[in-house]
Amino acid sequence: MLIVIPDVLNAAELASFRTQLAAAPWQDGRTTAGHQSARAKRNQQLAEDDPTALALGEALARTLGRIPLFMSAALPQRIFPPVFSRYRAESGDRFGNHVDNAIRYGARGTIRTDLSATLFLSPPDAYDGGALVIDDVFGPRDVRLPAGSMVLYPSSSLHRVTQVTRGERLAAVMWMQSLVRDEGRRRILFDLDSTLQDLAADLQDDPRILSLTNVYHNLVRRWADP
Repeated sequence: MLIVIPDVLNAAELASFRTQLAAAPWQDGRTTAGHQSARAKRNQQLAEDDPTALALGEALARTLGRIPLFMSAALPQRIFPPVFSRYRAESGDRFGNHVDNAIRYGARGTIRTDLSATLFLSPPDAYDGGALVIDDVFGPRDVRLPAGSMVLYPSSSLHRVTQVTRGERLAAVMWMQSLVRDEGRRRILFDLDSTLQDLAADLQDDPRILSLTNVYHNLVRRWADP
């Protein structure tokens, strides 16, 4: 399940993020990669304990908590602090095929990675290449979103970032442990919740909506693993 979440950051927030990232110290992205990923990875990142990364990560987490589409799709239990990445044409940056580590270890704790997300911070016309390609049951999906938009996808997906051939691509990558571990069950809950919201907008005070809402919450109770 690939979910696009538009307008996570507005224009003013994006400008602030990019200004702070421009002044931050970047390091070789391979320092945080696993053995297999390090062989495929060529980019730059902020250190996970960098003050700018921490401050922007906390602001982003607060923002995500206020977005109903994100909360419905992810049902997040824990969010690992985002990794801010930079891909530059001048160094031929790219990230070959890889699967995200099942467990992320950090100073703030350890999580199981059920979901991954990429928040695009550069507008598509600022760079060529740099597509996030995610393999799903329908084949490879190329993702290049407007700045401020995010794509949410299963961490088990094989994915890659194609080589940047012009300009610079900035992004924030993060991982979530969901209250509902099973991807199929999360999809059922998301579809049900989306349908309920649509019905509620058209059929206010209809008792059948309350009955379906009860079904939704009972399924969450049955499937959640807090």
